[in-house]
Amino acid sequence: MSTVAKETGRKSDTATDTLAEKSRSADVVSGGHLVAKALKNEGVDTIFTLCGGHIIDIYDGCVDEGIRVVDVRHEQVAAHAADGYARQTGGLGCVVTTAGPGCTNAITGIATAFRSESPVLHIGGQGALTQHKMGSLQDLPHVDILAPITKFSASVSSTERAADMISMAVRECFNGAPGPSYLEIPRDILDREVPLDKAVIPEPGMYRASTRSIGDPADIEKLADILVNSERPAVLLGSQVWSSRGHQEAIDMVRTLNIPAYFNGAGRGILPPGDPHHFHRTRRDAFNKADVILIVGTPFDFRMGYGKRLRRDATVVQIDMDYRTVGKNRDVSLGLVGHPGAILKAVGDAASGRSDNRAKARESWLEELRGLEADKTEKLMPLFKSDNNPIHPYRVAWELNEFLTEDTVYIGDGGDVVTISAQAVQPRAPGHWMDPGALGSLGVGTGFSLAAKLAHPQREVLCYYGDGAFSMTAFDMETANRFGAPYIAVVGNNSAMNQIRYGQIAKYGKDRGDIGNLLGDVPYSQFAHMLGGYGEEVREPSEIAPALQRAREAVKSTGKSAVINIWVDPNEYAPGTKNQTMYK
Repeated sequence: MSTVAKETGRKSDTATDTLAEKSRSADVVSGGHLVAKALKNEGVDTIFTLCGGHIIDIYDGCVDEGIRVVDVRHEQVAAHAADGYARQTGGLGCVVTTAGPGCTNAITGIATAFRSESPVLHIGGQGALTQHKMGSLQDLPHVDILAPITKFSASVSSTERAADMISMAVRECFNGAPGPSYLEIPRDILDREVPLDKAVIPEPGMYRASTRSIGDPADIEKLADILVNSERPAVLLGSQVWSSRGHQEAIDMVRTLNIPAYFNGAGRGILPPGDPHHFHRTRRDAFNKADVILIVGTPFDFRMGYGKRLRRDATVVQIDMDYRTVGKNRDVSLGLVGHPGAILKAVGDAASGRSDNRAKARESWLEELRGLEADKTEKLMPLFKSDNNPIHPYRVAWELNEFLTEDTVYIGDGGDVVTISAQAVQPRAPGHWMDPGALGSLGVGTGFSLAAKLAHPQREVLCYYGDGAFSMTAFDMETANRFGAPYIAVVGNNSAMNQIRYGQIAKYGKDRGDIGNLLGDVPYSQFAHMLGGYGEEVREPSEIAPALQRAREAVKSTGKSAVINIWVDPNEYAPGTKNQTMYK
């Protein structure tokens, strides 16, 4: 029996056995095995994939190198899982797809990683070079298709260069702001064996430069002066702070200089709720009155009103890993390009010991914002604790936040469910918030959940889906169960694509506002039962918390994912949806 067959326990035919059992000389290596060796050198311990004839030699190499092969039911999930694995581990995520539809199915996941600045290596199969331009099975111009949404896109033209090209592609994943790379490898390049001494295999740790740059030291001094002399500073810590693992330096700087901190994207959770420097609801108030606004690791895109939400006469400083992002869409007073953690540590060190004549004013500023935070929370409490039926979506968000523990990774997958839950859900630790990011992709939740649980088996994973998002990728919940990575799925079910529905109704009226966005009333709890897990329908607000607790206990006892399907009011929307801010 072949190595792969032994691992999977599946029977293979005689011809396959004969091919797989052909003894390889110790001094030759196949392209697929070179790929696996290179991935191991990059620290990759897991690949996400859906099988195809073009790529099976990579699997054989992964078995030999001890790399886990996680096979899913749809390549979109594989790409999202690779992205999620990168976000959770801080390393490289890897997705391997076959040619043609295997590659194109993964494109949404790669585009999501591109807009979210996530380091993902996408390895794709291709027809043999000997069949180039002949119309081979699943032949497409993958390199050209992927080029606009990757940092590097190329084809491997010789087996000897397979490992070297892997290292080249991965190097680009971490060049400046992280992002995905695509590498196409034709079938005959993977299958061909070459003398081991002719293969180019870069030595681990010998082809990387430090990425912890602080830029110009003079700018560090300028920023330290700006912050020390500020009376009303505010800082927004974005996704790059977490992805670069610069969160502890950010925490130290915020505490040293006594600055109120706000968070977006993967930056949520850098400070826990209740921390004296953690602020959640008053960002607009702070930005409207701040004399200094420090933006770290997030662009001036639609989520920031393209920079228009920052007061014009404030001193605005932007720190980013990508030179192209600094000052884009809005002028800045000072821009620094480099590693967010390294820069913030250098600024904190530079400011340490300087006379702080603004300390009293700054403490008053924090107290003012804390008062506003309390007022805004109090105004939201009637929605958070609403007993309305159908269930108000804000009540669901509140119950989810109350349910989270210090070890729960929270994932949002959808439109309004993510926006509304952000009003209430406050993750307890760095890395415990995941969402689709700037691309706004629906369907990320299943891959993210699978990845988060595989990366951190000891942690609880909860994904809150909209019903539209859940129906896109939920079949790979079976994959999560199969690989021992069960999670809690909560569905906010309003039987509609509600974020879009609101805009249609507002623009065209009720008669035409429901066209193309209404879904069927589906009892999604039955999906969990089909897969051997726990499922429950919830129609009363008072039943949300007990249902979540039963799901938690069931996941622990059965090792299978649970689905809690909560029927929410289809006529309640997020504030941003009502204002259509995503389009402004």
